[in-house]
Amino acid sequence: MNAVADVGLIGLAVMGENLALNMESRGFHVAVYNRTTARVDAFLAGRAKGRQFTGTHSPAELVAALKTPRKIVMLVKAGKPVDELIEQLLPLLSPGDILIDGGNSLFTDTIRRTARVEQAGMLYVGSGVSGGEEGALNGPSLMPGGSPAAWPHIKPIFQAICARTPEGEPCCDWMGENGAGHFVKMVHNGIEYGDMQLIGETYDVMKRVLGMSNAEMHDVFADWNRRELDSYLIEITRDILAYRDESGAATLDVILDAAGQKGTGKWTAVEALDQGIPLTLIVEAVFARALSAAHGERVIAEKKIRPDVIAFNGDKAQLVDDLRQALYAAKIISYAQGYQLLRNAAKTYQWNLNYGGIALVWRGGCIIRSAFLGDIKKAFDRDHELVNLLLDPFFNDAVASRQAAWRRVAVAAVQSGIPIPCLSSALAYFDGYRSGRLPANLLQAQRDYFGAHTYERIDRPRGEFFHTDWTGHGGATTSRSYNA
Repeated sequence: MNAVADVGLIGLAVMGENLALNMESRGFHVAVYNRTTARVDAFLAGRAKGRQFTGTHSPAELVAALKTPRKIVMLVKAGKPVDELIEQLLPLLSPGDILIDGGNSLFTDTIRRTARVEQAGMLYVGSGVSGGEEGALNGPSLMPGGSPAAWPHIKPIFQAICARTPEGEPCCDWMGENGAGHFVKMVHNGIEYGDMQLIGETYDVMKRVLGMSNAEMHDVFADWNRRELDSYLIEITRDILAYRDESGAATLDVILDAAGQKGTGKWTAVEALDQGIPLTLIVEAVFARALSAAHGERVIAEKKIRPDVIAFNGDKAQLVDDLRQALYAAKIISYAQGYQLLRNAAKTYQWNLNYGGIALVWRGGCIIRSAFLGDIKKAFDRDHELVNLLLDPFFNDAVASRQAAWRRVAVAAVQSGIPIPCLSSALAYFDGYRSGRLPANLLQAQRDYFGAHTYERIDRPRGEFFHTDWTGHGGATTSRSYNA
């Protein structure tokens, strides 16, 4: 087989097909392979007919069809299938060839795989791909990381097929070494969980506290999408609220309220716990999905547990505007927490992350794309060492000026018995982060009382540890010092 293809792609499910079509439409000759080879033939006879594709029926054929250095995009199920495919391909490749995992792999797997492939003499890239099937076809957000030597070779392809910002900038840049790309994509997905839950809570308050119709809510979200909340998720929420089936019924109203999840939000939450970063909003979003999945239990509990609530009798228009402000403020918290995790992980894994660049990559093509991300990039342009978005003047003012509305929303929801775990946890984080004094002094006293864990004092330098014999018969022996 002649080596005519610029890039190879393995895995012709929806994302694979669309990404292959995207690459070909940008002038690249693409060789394709799928384990079920009938799918290759169907693709060539269907959507790929008459276009610059080479169909192959084995990994060896695919490799033979590629120009060197070979670039192979793998779009297969995350986990063991990726490892198995790598082991199939490595004996067929030459030094300098590049394997690219475009699936939703756990970043620690990508760290391990980068080391394995580099040890064999080849290069490895783990790239986040966001935007769903439409993004894959028309321009996704791409977050590659791995072997730095691979970037010059894949950059022309990646930056040709990715989405663009309104200013024309590519929504793709090099994220960093080994697992950095998949880590950034993981955090993206965690923020996506949070954004979706925040919008869901806002919808729930409108529906159950204010009794608004889908048409009324559609108009509100349409208005919001023309203002500071302009984003893909607000846009599709607007469209969902207006959608009617063939009978004229609102499709949204017949969808079962039991949410699914594929695990990337959970990965973000677990990593935050491991890193000691208070990612409270995203964790609550993950748990909200878990609670929604217990649908049968909730239906029984609704009949048996009667809440003591106070019906809302305030200004409806005011609460709708309060919801807009609360949603924006909480969204800032979500990103502030996500960036805290990125910063800490960069130290842990020794990545040189470009935080403004990450915001730029997320501005187009991906699920969390929004005008808001431009403000994040500006914040990091102003201060490359920005510790927390809440300390940037723009975001500090944005949250502070909206906190009264945010608190009114929290009160209305709590009094009406409507759960708002993300809106309220974001407010609690805001209040905690801006507090110079928290009740952890009592917590430390308790730990020292029952476990001799020691504590520090405000009247002595940090790093000096003390123990009190609280009972008078505990002795002077202490446990090891705590981490703070």
